[in-house]
Amino acid sequence: MERQRYAERCSELFAVGGFAAVRQTAEAGLDECGPDPVLLRWLGQAHAAEDEDDHDREAETAYREGLALAPHDLGLLVSYMELCLRSDSFDHPSRARRAVELQKRVEELAPPGSPERERVDDATGWAGRGYWDDLMAAAARGRAQRAAKEEQSVLVADALRRGARGESQEDAGEDPDAAAVAAAVELLQGARNAPLRLLLAHRVAAYVLTFALSFGLNKALVWSGALEFSLWGWLLYVPLFAAEAKLRRAKRLGEERVVARVQARHHAADTA
Repeated sequence: MERQRYAERCSELFAVGGFAAVRQTAEAGLDECGPDPVLLRWLGQAHAAEDEDDHDREAETAYREGLALAPHDLGLLVSYMELCLRSDSFDHPSRARRAVELQKRVEELAPPGSPERERVDDATGWAGRGYWDDLMAAAARGRAQRAAKEEQSVLVADALRRGARGESQEDAGEDPDAAAVAAAVELLQGARNAPLRLLLAHRVAAYVLTFALSFGLNKALVWSGALEFSLWGWLLYVPLFAAEAKLRRAKRLGEERVVARVQARHHAADTA
C-alpha cells in the first residue's frame, strides 16, 4: 500500500479519536514503506494526544526522526513546537527551551496568514497566558462541557422516547456523536435504569431540585440538633453522578465503535 493511503487512514482515525489505531497504522506504514516524515508526524501526534509523559517522549522521538528526514516540514515543526510548549519547564527543560527555536523556524518558512502560522499564534497565545487567563479559559471550557452534556442528554432522551414508541434507531455509522447516543440508549435500557433515564430527560430540573433538597436536608439535620455539621444531604447527588457516568461511558463506547468501523472499512478495502 502507498504512503499516501496510510497517511489518509491516519487522518481519518485521528479525527474520530482513535489514537492507538493511528499509531498502529502509522507504524505499519513505516514498516512497509520505510521512514516517511508524514507518517512520523502522525505517529508523533497520536502519541502527543494521549498527554502522558511516556507518550510525550515517544512523540518527541517520532518528530525528531521526521525532521532528520525533512528539516523544513512545517507540519512536523509546528507539531513538535506544540509539544515543547506544553512540556513542563521544570521536568523537561531542554524540550521546553526548544520551543523558541522551533517557533523561529516556522515563522521563517510559513508565510503570514498560513494555517501553520495560525497554529503557532494559537499555541504561543496559550503558552503565554497568565493566571487569570487560565481561569477564564477553564471557565469557558466548563461552560462548553456543560452545554455538550446537556445536548447529549437531550439527544439521548429523544432517542429513548423514539425507542419506547417502537421507532427504529438510525445507524450511527462513523459519526462519534450519533454512536455515543446509540451506546447511551443501550446502557440505559431496563427497569433498573428507569430513574437514570428520568434524570437525564429532565437534567437541568434534576440538578436544581437535587441542590435544593440537599441543602434543605443538611440544614434540617443541623437545626434539629441531630448534627452540628452535615454533609449527608449531598448524597442525594449520587443518582445524578451515576447518570453522568453512564453518559461518559457511552461516549467512550461510541468512540471505540466508530474507530472499529473505520478500521473495518480499511480492512475491507485491503481485501477487496
